Amino acid sequence: MKLVKFPHPKLITFLFLLITTLIIACNHTPTITQNPACIQNYDPNTDYFPHKIQITHATGLGVEYHQNYKIVTVKNPWQNAKTNFQYVLVQCGTPPPSGFNQAQIITVPVNSIVTLSTTHLPHLAKLGVVDKLIGVSNSQQVNTPEVVERIQAGKIAEVGNNANIDIERLLELNPDLVTTFGTGNSQTDSYSKLTEVGLQVGINAEYMEDTPLGRSEWLKFTALFFNQEEQAEKIFQEIANKYEHTAQTAKSVTNRPTVFVGFNFKGTWYMPGGNSYVAKYLADAGGNYLWSDDKSFGSLPLSFEVVVERASNADYWLNFSQAWQTVQDLVAEDNRYTDFQAVQNGNLYTNNARVNDSGGNDYWEGGMSNPDIVLSDLIKILHPEILPDHQLFYYRKLGQ
Repeated sequence: MKLVKFPHPKLITFLFLLITTLIIACNHTPTITQNPACIQNYDPNTDYFPHKIQITHATGLGVEYHQNYKIVTVKNPWQNAKTNFQYVLVQCGTPPPSGFNQAQIITVPVNSIVTLSTTHLPHLAKLGVVDKLIGVSNSQQVNTPEVVERIQAGKIAEVGNNANIDIERLLELNPDLVTTFGTGNSQTDSYSKLTEVGLQVGINAEYMEDTPLGRSEWLKFTALFFNQEEQAEKIFQEIANKYEHTAQTAKSVTNRPTVFVGFNFKGTWYMPGGNSYVAKYLADAGGNYLWSDDKSFGSLPLSFEVVVERASNADYWLNFSQAWQTVQDLVAEDNRYTDFQAVQNGNLYTNNARVNDSGGNDYWEGGMSNPDIVLSDLIKILHPEILPDHQLFYYRKLGQ
């Protein structure tokens, strides 16, 4: 009796996805007939991007303009990355350039988008292109009002998170662009999986920036795919002006209260380095961050004892566990926390004032795009006399 050998399950999955992609491609109407922004009479001497952006704070993002295409470079996609990403964005209705074999060629402006991070959603709202959003990773985590409204209206699909992406659902949606992020872990990152099935994917590396304004400026990354440079420049300049004006109010303070952040998690206290965006926020808010002398950009894994030694007499403790609703919750977690003067004095503030019913924290969504409001909150906490009329927005005081 002859045994029949069946193909490997991974091969069957790959063939299924390939066939699905080909079916969708065959039935998909070319973008040029759908998009009114497409050029009908191409002129090689015309500059099709009269409004250009300038990158002023973000260190991981670059853009180079040509007559009918722009080259976008993501320089530092994740920690210790050995590669960068390049995207050639070609004006719809014009010919793509040659010589970019390693880059993704994407026609712009895109007409549909799926985002796999809630931090990208405020960009779409600020640019007025939420109507182009057709999919998100987890709809229950979303706080951006314009997006929530479309989710409730059934206009936005759910496609799974970075590690467990629903490829078949994404292929059905067939977006012009998927925006995601990378960690350098091939087991959990979705980038390779998505590009392998023919989807256009943009890596947003805003979380790698070391300043609040650097993170916020990634609004321009999103804008590049929609040809919304003029709008993005105006929006970001307004944010930067507000941030710098607010920081100026605290610049001359003589009393800089001592601050520490984070909490003990499974035996390790992860303290942001002295060159991190958290340290920058606290410095601009007129605080004396107790780890500002450290020159690292990431987090420092510390023991409880090391933190107590330096921070036991600190004036304020910020950014601790989102799960703690009261001081009693904090003490119940670890009775040693009562050794901190900030606990004894009740100077405990955390960034979970805007958390939806499913645990989606707007600090990590809208806060990324509104650093001026975050800074105002921090100044209100550390120096309430400077901004007497400001009401805390992302932060709240831990109740008794």
